[in-house]
Amino acid sequence: MKEKYTIGVDYGTESGRAVLVSLKDGREIADHVTPYRHGVIDEKLPDSEIQLGYEWALQHPGDYLEVLKTSVPAVLQETGISNEDIIGIGIDFTACTMLPVDEEGVPLSFHSEWRDNPHSWTKLWKHHAAQYKADSLNEIAEKRGEAFLPRYGGRISSEWMIAKIWQILEEAPEVYERTDKFVEATDWVIAQLSGNLVRNSCTAGYKSIWHKRDGYPSQEFFRALDSRLEDLTETKLRGEILPLGSKAGELTKKMADAIGLRPGIAVAVGNVDAHAAVPAMGVVSPGKMVMAMGTSICHMVLGEEERQVEGMCGVVEDGIIPGFYGYEAGQSAVGDIFAWYVDQAVPTYIKDEAKKEGLNVHQLLESRAAEYAPGEIGLLALDWWNGNRSVLVDTSLSGLMVGMTLQTKPEEIYRALLEATAFGTRKIVDAFHQNGVAVDELYACGGLPQKNKLLMQIYADVTNRTIRIADSKQTPALGAAMFAAVAAGANQGGYDTVLQAAENMARVKEEVFQPIPEHVEIYEQLYEEYSRLHDYFGRGENNVMKRLKAIRPHANETVLAN
Repeated sequence: MKEKYTIGVDYGTESGRAVLVSLKDGREIADHVTPYRHGVIDEKLPDSEIQLGYEWALQHPGDYLEVLKTSVPAVLQETGISNEDIIGIGIDFTACTMLPVDEEGVPLSFHSEWRDNPHSWTKLWKHHAAQYKADSLNEIAEKRGEAFLPRYGGRISSEWMIAKIWQILEEAPEVYERTDKFVEATDWVIAQLSGNLVRNSCTAGYKSIWHKRDGYPSQEFFRALDSRLEDLTETKLRGEILPLGSKAGELTKKMADAIGLRPGIAVAVGNVDAHAAVPAMGVVSPGKMVMAMGTSICHMVLGEEERQVEGMCGVVEDGIIPGFYGYEAGQSAVGDIFAWYVDQAVPTYIKDEAKKEGLNVHQLLESRAAEYAPGEIGLLALDWWNGNRSVLVDTSLSGLMVGMTLQTKPEEIYRALLEATAFGTRKIVDAFHQNGVAVDELYACGGLPQKNKLLMQIYADVTNRTIRIADSKQTPALGAAMFAAVAAGANQGGYDTVLQAAENMARVKEEVFQPIPEHVEIYEQLYEEYSRLHDYFGRGENNVMKRLKAIRPHANETVLAN
């Protein structure tokens, strides 16, 4: 039988990438990256003087279509593979990345009359300006004893759908009224490919408080938030919710012509980037935590029953792999912290030395940081540069560094930041393991594990667990391609279940990172200190971080007034 292929498209924070994958063994035949033309919109709207407030993060939905129209033809051209042999396409996406659309499924930001209203644009996952609505939602849900709250670790995040919708209603009721549906960007892109706007069970479950058995929270709950939200789920969140691996529809002729594929091939329902990576690493059973490591980290583990874990982003039946409960947790910034330090705080002489040695700044700092033993730098940091997702679920928190002196060197700070993110992961691992969700070994994918061996050794030492690394550099896209193969089905040359797809297509490297016992011992001491700082600043004993953030938006107004 002639070899068949699918295409997986991975939508990240800064760019999208298409990967052409063999269904025989998961080989990535070609990939192509398209940077978003408008990037992350966090200061002012494109082609406008409309300024955005603190903690805003928007995107242009047109950038998502440009990825399809640029990267899909590029991988076809590079390989010369006939589109007759491509049987499906699937995508994954950062989440919750949401947008309001009209009755035709057109984003409101595409309309000239709404273009200057920031609330008509796509709200990226790291849009945190809805935190005040998340705080109110959590307070009301807790007072009412809502059954859904424990499934999300006791707190609903400002990054998720309901808080963002409520912010729109509060600050731009005219946008709320004009919106026909609020949709995940992954579902919107699938609608552009297939002509069918359906919702996927993954984002519905993890980001929109939907439950496979119970559905959405009650009308009474939404009325308790705001009377105008009472019918939200029956109106602006309405729509069929399909499980992962389902076929959303078939590729339309219009889109097929635009991207160079055959009309009529299978289009899989949308997925979340990190979740798609789990079967792509061959993880289809409990006890193995997958860490999708990039600008942030998403931690995922499978379980056989529903348990309550502090700060988890959610537990969803069939949410990652059919037949299991899928647990998710995360850190809001990891690679972003290292990038911030290099871009904003590293002295010029370090950049000059890196250039002289033919290295990038990260490589130079990693090599120098690796010369220190655990504990030798005398520094300790909290990894909250973009708030805390798990286990505290609080975007009002911020970063902290303790122990700096006049002798502190840039590479020491860099190592402290690496270690801080490892401690954050350890906090998550402990929360799961201590609540009956086994985490026996770790699997890592994404850009960071491929680039920074020191980081992975630190993670192994801090968590005292073996870490296996993805063989694919585009693991979420590989997962999306696997789900596309399932949507197409065995009759078309694909697979009937994701378990079958994983058995044939998943890949991990032979290389593993083993914890070093003498390092583990030192890191246990440092982790105790990290935990003290974590609880002191994160659990209400000292809310200085929140007070500083509260002062910031009004400081200039106060000065001008005087």
